[in-house]
Amino acid sequence: MLGLDPGADTASLKRAFRAQARRWHPDLNGNDPVAEERFKQVNEAYAVLSDPRRRRAWEAGQGDGEPGAEDGAGDPFATGFPSFETYLDALFGGRRRPDPAIDEDEQASQPPVDRGGSVSPAAASPPPVQASSALESVVELSPEQALEGAVVELELPDGTVVEVDTPPMAGDGWRLRLAGVAPGGADHFLQLRVVTAEGLRIDGLRVLFTLDVTPAEATLGCRVVVPTLQGAVQLTVPPGSSSGRLLRLRGRGLAGGSQRGDQLVELRIVVPEEPSEAERALYRRLLELADGRD
Repeated sequence: MLGLDPGADTASLKRAFRAQARRWHPDLNGNDPVAEERFKQVNEAYAVLSDPRRRRAWEAGQGDGEPGAEDGAGDPFATGFPSFETYLDALFGGRRRPDPAIDEDEQASQPPVDRGGSVSPAAASPPPVQASSALESVVELSPEQALEGAVVELELPDGTVVEVDTPPMAGDGWRLRLAGVAPGGADHFLQLRVVTAEGLRIDGLRVLFTLDVTPAEATLGCRVVVPTLQGAVQLTVPPGSSSGRLLRLRGRGLAGGSQRGDQLVELRIVVPEEPSEAERALYRRLLELADGRD
């Protein structure tokens, strides 16, 4: 749930939790039908891993050390969700820098492409996955398989084949634990990879995409073409955008029943690895302006 490796320290745990809590907090996700449940799961994962006793119990395969957790007893969000800032203030205390703004109303114009809004037909069930180690394997799923759930055959190093049903509305980076199936009774983990050829990451009904822009494009704003599951669309990057800013393409995610998710485009500012002398001169001038020198 937090994207951490076993043995992650407290600082890494807090960083991962803050990122995932911001990503899934209901205040920041509009009508996304999976955000509320995913936020609760992220909160529970942090509650377990930040408590040494519960963490030891979980790592030993003894649950999370809290009886009644399976039936939802003690749900801290039973009466609603606090604002994201209030939530983190109560949990960690102190003041933090504001989170990157989310543009709710970015409008996309679609060139002449398939307007049916459909995703390509689901591929056949994934072939057996050969374990790359005794403890973890990577399973690649199509968007449709992640949405509906799929049957995966995992071949263990000793030749044993284990059949696993992946959960519906799964996402890229999910880790599934198969308790006691590895040699010596150890656990085996499946890491789900749900990424299209265009770099679209699937997470439930939502689609995530990282867009690289130059410092000039981020500063002045630009119009760019980005891929979606339904075809390429044009997106406006507002002037003064920073890395980490999220732009929303409404209705460009996966459809599940009467619900359709959004696509979130995260901006990432990149600089040339080997700038020309003219570019170096411009950057030096920018530094002078930032320092207030004439």
